[in-house]
Amino acid sequence: MNIFIGNLPYKIEESELRELFEDYGEVTSLKIITDRQTGQSKGFGFAEMTDKESALKAIEDLNAAEIYGRNIVVKEAEPKPEGARKPFRSGSEGGYKGGGGYKGGGGGYNKGGGYGDKGSYSKD
Repeated sequence: MNIFIGNLPYKIEESELRELFEDYGEVTSLKIITDRQTGQSKGFGFAEMTDKESALKAIEDLNAAEIYGRNIVVKEAEPKPEGARKPFRSGSEGGYKGGGGYKGGGGGYNKGGGYGDKGSYSKD
C-alpha cells in the first residue's frame, strides 16, 4: 500500500522516517521528495508497505503525530491522474541560448524573450 506523508519537518532524514514506519511492518520503499535544484526537502514523501493491515495501522497511529514540532499528515496515497503532469520542458520555455518568452520563442541566455517576438535582448 502506498502512503502519503505530508507536513514533514525539513530536517527529518529518510532513515528516521523509515524507522518510524518499520515499527508497523515491512517498508519496501520510502522517499522524501526534494527540490531538483536545491536538494532541500519539499516537506512531503511516500512510503510503500507490503501489508495493507500494517499500513492502515501506521496511518491511524501516525496521522497528526508530532515530529520535530510539526504534526505530520499520513494517509493513503491517491493514484496520480493520467497525464496530470506536463513535461519538464516544452518548446516555448527558456533555456541556455534559446527557447522561451511569452509567445515568441526567444528567451534564454543571450536570446531575449520579449512579448510575442523572437527575442528582444540581444542576438548572437
